[in-house]
Amino acid sequence: MPRKRRSGDVSKARQLRQQMSFPEVLLWNLLRKSPDGVHFRRQQPVGKYVLDFYCAKARVGIEIDGMAHDMGDRPFLDAGREDWLRNEGVDVLRIPATDVLSSPEDVAEAIVRYCRR
Repeated sequence: MPRKRRSGDVSKARQLRQQMSFPEVLLWNLLRKSPDGVHFRRQQPVGKYVLDFYCAKARVGIEIDGMAHDMGDRPFLDAGREDWLRNEGVDVLRIPATDVLSSPEDVAEAIVRYCRR
């Protein structure tokens, strides 16, 4: 079970909700309607991390990765983050932002299918 949230985690999540990237906004506009009864949260604190989207029932975190995730030490940091989340029982889907920009409907449909499995 993820550790208890700190007040800083919540305020950081609130700030990130106001600064969502364009691909995140496109995807949120589809996921916020709870497609097929699958409920999602955006910018959800889990431990010391904030996930772009989260399906609590399926314990699935969704991360939308822009180009910055391929640079510098980000791949290493992302791998450590995924390991920690998986140890807490949260499965992580990493989706390239370019996929969301190309077809947000297809990405949303695939996410919902994954969470319903």
